[in-house]
Amino acid sequence: MNKIKTTEPKVLWKLRCKLGEGTLWVKEHNSIYFVDIKKKKFFSLNIKNNKKKIYKVNKEIGFVAHVEGHVFILGLQGELRIQNINTKKILKKIPIEKNIKLNRINDGKTDPNGNLWFGTMDNLERNIEKGSLYKLDKNLLLTKVDTNYRITNGPAFIDQYNFYHTDSPKKKIYKIKIDKNNKIISKKIFKKLSPKDGSPDGMSLDKYKNLWVAHFNGARVSVFNKNAKLIHIINLPAQNITNCAFGGQNNSELFITSATKGMDKAGLQKFRYSGFLFSVKTNSKGILQKKFILSNEKKRSLL
Repeated sequence: MNKIKTTEPKVLWKLRCKLGEGTLWVKEHNSIYFVDIKKKKFFSLNIKNNKKKIYKVNKEIGFVAHVEGHVFILGLQGELRIQNINTKKILKKIPIEKNIKLNRINDGKTDPNGNLWFGTMDNLERNIEKGSLYKLDKNLLLTKVDTNYRITNGPAFIDQYNFYHTDSPKKKIYKIKIDKNNKIISKKIFKKLSPKDGSPDGMSLDKYKNLWVAHFNGARVSVFNKNAKLIHIINLPAQNITNCAFGGQNNSELFITSATKGMDKAGLQKFRYSGFLFSVKTNSKGILQKKFILSNEKKRSLL
C-alpha cells in the first residue's frame, strides 16, 4: 500500500477511564464497544447517532466479544459470561482459573474462524508469571495454549494459525504459530520496545498485515509492517494508550482507548485527555473482527 496517513485524533467521549480497554467494533450496531476494567463498566457509542450507553457489571471486565444481536461474551474476573446485555439475562457462566484467586481476565479477541482467544494476568500486577493464553471454541471447549505471562495483551490474528500476542511488562510482542491442535509450533519475538517507548498493549491488524500497537505510558499508537519495521506513528494527548480497533463506515477509522491508571497530578495536567476515547481516520482498512461463532447445538441450548 501507499504511505499510511491518519488524521489528527478526535475525542469521541470524555470519559475518565481508569483502565479503558477492549475495543470492539460491532458493524450491525454502528457502534464501538469498550470497557473500563477497574470501574467494572463497559460502554457503547453509536457513531451514526452519537448515542452512548453505559453498562455496569459486578466484576472487573477485560473485554467484550459479540455473539449475535445483543448477546455478548464478557471476559470477567474469574469467568466468561454469555449474556444478553439488553435484558441482562445471563445465558451461561464459564469459570476461569478458579484455583488462582488473584488472577483476572485481561484482553480478548476472536480469530478468523470465530473462536475466542483471551489472556489472564495477576490482578495485583506483581512480578510473577501467572498469566496464560486461552482459546474457547464453538462448542465452549476451553484450551490453555500458552503460559508464563505477566500481563497478556492482544491477540491480533494474521490467519487462523498465526497471530501476535504481547506480554506488556516484558515489552515484548510475540509472533506465534500454532497447529490445528492448538499446539505452539513457533513463538518468536516480533518486536521488543525500548523503555522510553512504554509498553505494548492492545493491537489490531489492517488488511495489509500491518500491526497497529497501543503504547501504555507511551502516548501513541505505532504501526509496524510484517517485517517489524516502524512505518507510522499516531501521537495522542493521553499518556496510557491501551487498545485500538478498526471500524466505522469503511472499516478505516481507528478507535483508541486510554487510561488514567498510575498517573500522578503532573501527568494528568500534561496529558489532560487521559482516559478518553479517541478516533482517527486512516487511508488503511482494518480486518473486521469476527463474531464469536457458537455451534448449532450450543446455540439451540443457550439462545
